[in-house]
Amino acid sequence: MDKIKDTRSFMRITHRYLGYFLAGIMAVYAVSGILLVYRDTDFLKKEKKYDKVIEKNLDEKALGKELRIKNFEVEKTEGTVLKFKQGTYDAATGQAKYSKKELPFVLDKMTKLHKAQSKDTLSPLNTFFGISLFFFVISSFWMFNPKTKAFKRGMIFTAVGLVVSIILLLL
Repeated sequence: MDKIKDTRSFMRITHRYLGYFLAGIMAVYAVSGILLVYRDTDFLKKEKKYDKVIEKNLDEKALGKELRIKNFEVEKTEGTVLKFKQGTYDAATGQAKYSKKELPFVLDKMTKLHKAQSKDTLSPLNTFFGISLFFFVISSFWMFNPKTKAFKRGMIFTAVGLVVSIILLLL
């Protein structure tokens, strides 16, 4: 019985203090997650104008990739100038003049939390956060005695949450 009590006490205390530690991180992830839901809109985005010289004689695909414009499409060509919805590109000189709608600097950095790959400097934070959230899932089962009504109801809510998540993933 002492081992069970020790495990329960360890889980509860670790859950509590890790929760306080992660509160700030979770707030940032929550805001950035909400912003990513609306990434296909102009929500909170401001237009930023660019005027720069890039590589000459790029084709349409390479130009879209270089300018980092999604769904890039050249609308017409006049001599060496390619015209597209966001601006122009002179293939002879490499001069690109265009505009893009972007999130403000801090919000843009926040959304990169969700997009980080293993090679990025944010990947250790993402990994730590993911492992911590998984610990929260596991440790939450030690918050109540399994014989209590609260625990039994909690298991029902857990099952419902799991089923709803799976259904939404499959839609």
